Amino acid sequence: MEFNLQNKSEKLLQKLYIELLKPRLIEEKMLILLRQGRISKWFSGIGQEAISVGTVMAMDKHEYILPMHRNLGIFTGRGMDLEQLISQLQGKYDGFSKGRERSFHFGSQAHNIVGMISHLGPQLGIADGIALANLLKGNKQITAVFSGDGGTSQGDFHEAMNVAAVWNLPVIFIIENNGYGLSTPSSEQFKCERFIDKCKGYGIDGKKIDGNNILEVYDTIQEVRKDIKTNPRPFLIECMTFRMRGHEEASGTKYVPQELMDTWAEKDPIKNYEEALLKAGILYPEEVTFVRNLIKEDISKAVEKAFAKPEITPNTTEEFADVYAPHKYTITAPSTTTNKVRFIDAISDALRLAMQTYPNLILMGQDIAEYGGVFKVTEGFVEKFGKKRVRNTPLCESAIVGTALGLSINGYKSMVEMQFADFVTCGFNQIVNNLAKIHYRWGEKADVVIRMPTGAGVGAGPFHSQSNESWFFHTPGLKIVYPAFPADAKGLLLSAFEDPNPVLFFEHKALYRSLTGEVPVGYYTIPIGKAATIRKGNQVSIITYGMGVHWALQVLDKNPQIKADVIDLRTLVPLDWDTIFQSAQKTGKILVLHEDTLMGGIGAEIAAQITEKCFNYLDAPVKRCASLDTPVPFSTTLENNFLAKSRLEEMLLDLVSY
Repeated sequence: MEFNLQNKSEKLLQKLYIELLKPRLIEEKMLILLRQGRISKWFSGIGQEAISVGTVMAMDKHEYILPMHRNLGIFTGRGMDLEQLISQLQGKYDGFSKGRERSFHFGSQAHNIVGMISHLGPQLGIADGIALANLLKGNKQITAVFSGDGGTSQGDFHEAMNVAAVWNLPVIFIIENNGYGLSTPSSEQFKCERFIDKCKGYGIDGKKIDGNNILEVYDTIQEVRKDIKTNPRPFLIECMTFRMRGHEEASGTKYVPQELMDTWAEKDPIKNYEEALLKAGILYPEEVTFVRNLIKEDISKAVEKAFAKPEITPNTTEEFADVYAPHKYTITAPSTTTNKVRFIDAISDALRLAMQTYPNLILMGQDIAEYGGVFKVTEGFVEKFGKKRVRNTPLCESAIVGTALGLSINGYKSMVEMQFADFVTCGFNQIVNNLAKIHYRWGEKADVVIRMPTGAGVGAGPFHSQSNESWFFHTPGLKIVYPAFPADAKGLLLSAFEDPNPVLFFEHKALYRSLTGEVPVGYYTIPIGKAATIRKGNQVSIITYGMGVHWALQVLDKNPQIKADVIDLRTLVPLDWDTIFQSAQKTGKILVLHEDTLMGGIGAEIAAQITEKCFNYLDAPVKRCASLDTPVPFSTTLENNFLAKSRLEEMLLDLVSY
């Protein structure tokens, strides 16, 4: 192994050695603790330290790095307090995640580190968003993101690479090619010989390097950083290395041929670099001993202090409080001046006002720029706000939702338009595992709004008509808004942009151009989590949202003898339980109505809660009216039969007469 010691100060070379040694000695300590039964699990990066340390030392401390679970050197290289870091590793309250996350599945804004989730690939899209924010700021900062060779098989890798290439994002994709994905060798993971061969297909540059050579890693990262600071674009660096321990310690390494272990043991990044410095007279044996003992002493002190800390005492109030980023809602009252506008125009007006109010708001979606989106919600926005802020995206829903989160991490607000709510499946993981959990995991907000054109009734068939709000209803950390009227749509959408938490904003596309209403002029907000009582009566309560509100009103207009409360939920998470329970207690008969299918729908939870909390007030079983438990059919007659509307009147009459 040849080391280029030229043009580097002795101080830098020694610093690189110390930073290279530190994660190795921490790991050795952790392996001892594992054998002693003092810790339960460890993911080792022994043999791969040079990649992490070379990268972090070559980056500016203000630049974001997105590591994986074998990149301990990133965390130590950014100067994290050892006691707090080990407290994190041991699940103590005063780590970085209050004991809610394991090992390196956390981030720290103070250190410009964004931690991974277990799904590996999604952080690549987040890096795109952070890099996009840097590009928009013009600060010439670079983002570095790590992936193992196994993780490159995920669609997120392709999507993130493609988006970064199309948008010329200053992000370095670092692949740690250690030959195995857990126990599966590279020959069973991918067919290509080198990952840099993929670069041509994406239209980006790449380089393959010896990942065990600390100076080759350091020099390459510095060289690439300098290049893409002046000519922003993505760059892929393939680092050849080897993992000398199991995927995790319980896995072992029996699946690795011994001759391969022996070969890579000779390429140990620390042993070889240490020998080179000793040979060059930059280090002396007594200095090596002194440095090792000093680091070991610091580690032992930090370990014992961390272990001495008490086990976490659960605080349920705090657990609930940390699911969402703090947000103090301040009402902005509507103007008394109104205009009669369509549902779609109210949404477009809210977007326009939000773009004017928040210069750091970025809109993203397929065909939303010059074309104005398939429903023309953003028509004319490019001319008004420019292509930097109104961005057409490739068909990469996962990467774009990840990009939205990256923008939020780096100080921007963002909106993603799903062309149809059905297509959100391709970004599902980012929403339920990254957006929803990030604040609970390590206190970081996800200032993202995802607009979801939804619903049936337009003969669009099973992949453009689904009501999929209940998919997300079960996931803590998301807010779900579903307005039924133009004025509500505008005020609630503006509230969604004020809220620093992820908001899924459902818009029934059948209402876009068919429904008009009086909408206040100018900026105003409606509180998220507050239902509206559309009609009042004491015979029965109809609890509904979205298109269901209009179905309920139509049936009641046809049957004026029925005196009903009609509760328009408007927000599905959080639900306005006070309004729901008050109406249930008043009428004693409740029909929960939604367009979504029956099984596992939101109506089931509402019915269950009413039964639990209001049982003594009920005069009849709580009824649910929903669409059939089938896919949404294309034929108009079949679709009409599918929809809850076809059964609503009969069910309501039966309930009233119960």
